Amino acid sequence: MTIVGVKDRTKTTQEHVNIGHMNSTLKIGLVQQACTEDRQQNMEASFTGVREAAGRGAQLVLLQELHAGVYFCQTEDTQRFDQAEPIPGPATQELGKLAKELGIVIVGSLFERRAPGVHHNTAVVLETDGRLIGQYRKMHIPDDPGYCEKFYFTPGDQGFVPIATSVGMLGVLVCWDQWYPEAARLMAMHGADILLYPTAIGWDPRDDEGEKDRQREAWITIQRAHAIANGLPLVACNRVGLEPDPSGRTPGIQFWGSSFIVGPQGEFLARAPADKSGVLVAEVSRKHSEDVRRIWPFFRDRRIDAYQDLLKRYGK
Repeated sequence: MTIVGVKDRTKTTQEHVNIGHMNSTLKIGLVQQACTEDRQQNMEASFTGVREAAGRGAQLVLLQELHAGVYFCQTEDTQRFDQAEPIPGPATQELGKLAKELGIVIVGSLFERRAPGVHHNTAVVLETDGRLIGQYRKMHIPDDPGYCEKFYFTPGDQGFVPIATSVGMLGVLVCWDQWYPEAARLMAMHGADILLYPTAIGWDPRDDEGEKDRQREAWITIQRAHAIANGLPLVACNRVGLEPDPSGRTPGIQFWGSSFIVGPQGEFLARAPADKSGVLVAEVSRKHSEDVRRIWPFFRDRRIDAYQDLLKRYGK
């Protein structure tokens, strides 16, 4: 299996433009699942969900962040690096085989071993013919209580560039990236037709219900805002279930599920529950995206002459 190079995947050739806009609608699916330490069981659950989504007409299916295993970043453990794999590698071969069998595009999420001591949190895109057509390495890496990602992941170095596929230009980002409007905007500016966020986010079970609601609603709201600000559909796929803290210092993370698909005005097209695995499928309209950008021409009115301070860390 070969992967298309970074320069190749950024091409907005007429061929890709025509293919991506061949149909005015696109059916998109996502798979929300609980994970365990059993890789085979997790992958089988992912594949079962992908098959269900394809059976319901999905042409593009998104899987959650690091869907092959538990969210191991609750603690710092060097043994976890043994779970990383190269890209291309076993997981991309499995995903590619499934994509080819079903004739769909699949977006997966893997723990990538790039070199000794260099690992990434990487989304991969498999074409309808099984080829690994592109990848995106997570750019924003958190380091919060229970989310020790800086210990494991090197920040991405491929930029915010959509991946050209047979179903359109995919603006693939990963989890923590979803809090940064700059990432979504750059994907849109480079021609993304849709924004996709594989995710792993949840509550500290000790938080009260009010705090839990505020956190989840903030997560949903900011992504809906990205859809609105850029006039694009958006898909967010989160995991679900309680995953204990291996160290025993905390109760673990209660992943809040709540995956969703929204249109270019932030309108909900499909929503998953907070406490159950499930598969969503929804249809998005490219014509609707075009119409929204005509009535809300945010890109036309951007003051690019006045945004220099965005390149500063903070303030003056």
